[in-house]
Formats: sequence, structure tokens, C-alpha cells
Amino acid sequence: MRIIAGHYKGTQLHTPTGLETRPTADRVRQTLFDILLHAKWGGYQLIQDSIIFDVFAGTGALGIEALSRGAQKAYFCEKNKSTRQVLEKNLHHCHSISNSVIYENYLAIPMAKFPCQLIFLDPPYRQNLILQSLSVLENKHWLSLQSIIITEIAHDENLVLKDTYALLTERRFKNTCLKIWRKNK
Repeated sequence: MRIIAGHYKGTQLHTPTGLETRPTADRVRQTLFDILLHAKWGGYQLIQDSIIFDVFAGTGALGIEALSRGAQKAYFCEKNKSTRQVLEKNLHHCHSISNSVIYENYLAIPMAKFPCQLIFLDPPYRQNLILQSLSVLENKHWLSLQSIIITEIAHDENLVLKDTYALLTERRFKNTCLKIWRKNK
């Protein structure tokens, strides 16, 4: 697994051993960032100097990719201790530790100082964690009306968000489905 573009292009990321973590494949990340850059609602300003939150971070590949492409600050949340150590190692390896903050549990995150422009939600499949995590993010003011929320679910999962979110686009892959939303209320 490697960073695809930007300042850290080509950097190999460390991955945890075992099956606890399911990193987003390079091809899926490439497609995601192509969408974010080229969609009529996207563009370079969406990522450049943005504040992002990679809620179920794992290795941090999504958040580090955003930092590599010019995001100003990244917040990460990873519950598993050994995976969190791999995330920290990846942030050090990419010289991104100084503009990153790591939390252990999204249920215990503090109130946001500023809302995030991009929120990555890639939880373990089939555990219905997206709705719960969005509720926490809303209550802690991590979202604004301009926030873009990227969800990654299993290809056969169904995800419907309340009407305060508009579905902008979705892409299906062999085992994965990306859905991109905007908070609109």
C-alpha cells in the first residue's frame, strides 16, 4: 500500500498484521480522490488547506493521502492499540505527525475547534457504525453545511442517511461501495 499522489507520492505505508484492519485499496483511493478533484462540486480547493477527519483510520491511508495532496490538518481516530501504533508510524514516516491529531475512540472525541471539510468514514463492514459516528460528529460540531462525507461500505450493504445529507455520487467496486455525501441542513 502506497501514497498515490502529492508530497508523499510513492511512499509505502506500514500495515498491521492480522485481519483486524481492511485498508482501502490503492485503486479505490485513486478513484475517490479523482472524484473529489474533478466533480462539479469538488476541485482542488476541497482538499487544499482543508481540515479532514479520518474517523476509522486504520493505517491512516485516506487521511495521509489527503495530507499528501495539500490538506492543512488531519484528525484520525483508531480504537485498536496496535493499529494505532502503525498509524503513528505511518504519520512519522510521511513527516505528518506535526499536523495530525490521533484520538482513540470516536465516541469520546472533544468538541471541534473548527468543522472539517472532508470526513472519511470507513468502519468495519456490516456493523452499522456510520450513523452512530455521524451523530457524534454532528453533536461535537465537526460538521458544517459544506462538509463532504465519504463513506465506504461493503458492496452488498445498504446505507441510507437522513435527509440532512444529500448523496452526491457513488461508485461500486468488486467488494466495496463508496458513497459521497454533503451535509445540507
